[in-house]
Formats: sequence, C-alpha cells, structure tokens
Amino acid sequence: MTVSSPEDSSQKLIDQFGRAVDYIRLSITDRCDFRCQYCMGEDMTFLPRDEVLSLEECARLVRIFVRLGVRKVRITGGEPLVRKNAMWLFDEIGHLQGLDELVLTTNGSQLGELAQPLKAAGVKRINISIDSLKPERFRQITRTGRLEQVLAGLEASIHAGFEGIKINTVLMRGINDDEAVDLVRFAIDKHIDISFIEEMPLGEVNHNRNNTQVSNTDTLKLLQSKFVLTPSAETTGGPAKYWRVADTQTKIGFISPHSHNFCESCNRVRITCKGELYLCLGQEDKIELMPLLRAHPDDDTPIILAIQDSMRIKPKGHDFDLMRAQPAVVRFMSHTGG
Repeated sequence: MTVSSPEDSSQKLIDQFGRAVDYIRLSITDRCDFRCQYCMGEDMTFLPRDEVLSLEECARLVRIFVRLGVRKVRITGGEPLVRKNAMWLFDEIGHLQGLDELVLTTNGSQLGELAQPLKAAGVKRINISIDSLKPERFRQITRTGRLEQVLAGLEASIHAGFEGIKINTVLMRGINDDEAVDLVRFAIDKHIDISFIEEMPLGEVNHNRNNTQVSNTDTLKLLQSKFVLTPSAETTGGPAKYWRVADTQTKIGFISPHSHNFCESCNRVRITCKGELYLCLGQEDKIELMPLLRAHPDDDTPIILAIQDSMRIKPKGHDFDLMRAQPAVVRFMSHTGG
C-alpha cells in the first residue's frame, strides 16, 4: 500500500484557527439495541451494509489518522458492540504504534461478555451511558433497555480493570433530573467517574428540548449543595470540565455545549459509519471519505490529502439554539456517533 512521504505523514492536523486535531470519534455502526429518546427515533431505518464502512476500512482510517498525529481514538455507534465481529477491529488497532488511547462509548448492554476481551485488546477507558438508576424509568428513556443488564456490564468492566470507567448521563427536566445526586452517589460507591451532558438539538423533534434541557450550571449548583467539590484541571482530551469530589476517587465532568461553549479548544473530528468526516458535531460541513477509500484501495495519499484539506473548513464552533422550532442539525446523534 502506498502512503504519503514522511514529511506529509508526520504533519499534524491544524485547523484554520490554529487548533491541533489529535482526537477522532469513529462510529462503526448506526445500529443499536436501545432507542434512547435523545439519540434516535423509535422506528429507525438503518443503513444497508454496503453503505457502511467495513471493519477493514475503519482500521485503515485509524491507521491514517494516527500517521497524521491523532493520539486518541474513540469507537462509538449507534452501539458499537452490536456490530458483527467488532472485536476484530479492537484487536487490530488496540496496540497500534503511535496511538496513546483507544477508548469506547457504549450503552453497556454487551459488556458482560466483552469487557475482558476489550481490555485485552488494548481499550484503556470506557464510557457507559446510564441515564437512570430506576429500572422502569431506564426502560422508558431507552425504550428497550434493561437496567440490570447494563449494571452487570458495568460490574464486568470494573472487574476487568480498565484505566478509567465513566458514566455518561443526559439529564432531562421532568424526566430524570431528580436523579443527579443519586447518580453521583452511585459513582462514588463504585469508585468511578460521571459526566453530565447537556441535551443537544440533533435529529427530529420528539419533545421540546427547550423545556427538557437541563443546564449544567444548575446541576453543578445542586451538587455543590450536597458534596464538597473542587475544580480540577484534569482532562481526558475531550470537552468535559471536571470537579473532584472530596474524600473520594470520583470526579464529576460537565459537557456543556449550551451553557459553557467549549469550541475554543476543540481538538476532535467525527467519522460516521458511512465514512463522512464531520468537522463539527453542530455543523453540516463534511468530507466524504468512503468514495476515496474504495476508489484507492492501495494508495492512502488521496485520503490523507482530503483529511489535511478538510482542516480549512473546520468551523470555529457549533450553533445550538434551543429556541429554534427545528433542531440545529437534522441528523440523529446515532448517525454522527455518540
């Protein structure tokens, strides 16, 4: 396979605002065994297989991005672990030279069986989406999920010994916002971390996000009334701002696209399972990589040049406005990658 010259392949990805891109989020499937309200519709039409990147194409893209200075890769979906033979990809890229961190975002449903193999493959950290600790409410939010299955996956992950395990929670007013304190206490008890993510206006309107969106500013104030929190400069390479909970091993992250825009330090791009390179979660600018991958199976140079050129159109930031009648971006979170 032909690759670019050493000068080109070692060039860092720098956008027009001087931000270095060293983190990619790669979706390997649009399919999921859950139907979370803020992520996808109840009745979804999924992509045919030939419109989805093969696992070999996914591995090729990871290798190319690592050559271009990317040091962190997050595998997402849909639910990535429902992809047939997904473990092949983790085994293929988990110990890739130059890749500092292979991490995973998952709903946790498959971790009971796969936590240990994922650890052995080289996955360092796992984020597990848990939006409620109440079984019936959890099922209502996910539409199909079973809380006991996810909690069993969490326990298997703790036993496997990952470097980091974090719960991701989207609070929605009138739905699960009364569980913020309980979820933090749960994380403390399990000696893991938790992040609260403000709901983002993506996909079709299935409820009024202006009414349900919970500001992380309000969540922080609530938690400060219950716990002793100390601001932390720690980072996992993403947009979360962290606070340490005194006398515990737990830190609380806040990902706040509305209340505290984090775009000034954006270091990441997203690749959908269709091979679309999105330069921003909240904008429609993209580069189609699948046609290049398939037109040049033995030459990485055209793909490298397209990725480098895409840095010119990476926008300064997203444009989320909850007062809009329609969502800011008309694609589901499951399409872009969680």
